Amino acid sequence: MKKSVLSIALMLLAGFAFSQSTNWKIDHAHSNVTFEVDHMVVSTVTGKFQEFEGDIKSDKDDFSDAKISFTIQAASVNTNNEKRDNHLRDEDFFEVATYPTIEFVGKKLVPVSGKKYTITGDLTMHGVTKEIELDVKYNGTIKDPWGNIRAGFKVSGELNREDYGLTWNNALEAGGVLVGEEVEIQINLELVKE
Repeated sequence: MKKSVLSIALMLLAGFAFSQSTNWKIDHAHSNVTFEVDHMVVSTVTGKFQEFEGDIKSDKDDFSDAKISFTIQAASVNTNNEKRDNHLRDEDFFEVATYPTIEFVGKKLVPVSGKKYTITGDLTMHGVTKEIELDVKYNGTIKDPWGNIRAGFKVSGELNREDYGLTWNNALEAGGVLVGEEVEIQINLELVKE
């Protein structure tokens, strides 16, 4: 009995020893989180989140073993319009005083073809957690002039804001609504190997 318990303990320790040990940090100067949403049916508003962090670990060259978590500060929303940004921060939308962060925790990264993947994970926003799937394009890895290893990714997808309780809207007299339900997301990440 003691031998089998010891064997199990050693197997567990071996598993931890072979888990991802390589950290990748985000180069904020070359990364961004942007979104687009329809406005009054006929146009599009573009915005970004200026504060975000990620915990990214991967040992494989193609990142197929990546473990990813990502946190956005909701109050950092910026659409280049102060009045609109303050409205997005209040109770009608993100309600940042109660829900200060938007969080994504990746669960699996699946190769599609070449350097294209899909990532499935849990997105928590405005107190609601839902599983989503995003498209990922791996742009490759290089060594920069200072000897750092860098990797680049483009992540994109779409979500319905009303699924997360962001339901504020106004009907238009001509038909349609002021703000679209579907939000397009694009994240460009440049990572530096630590």
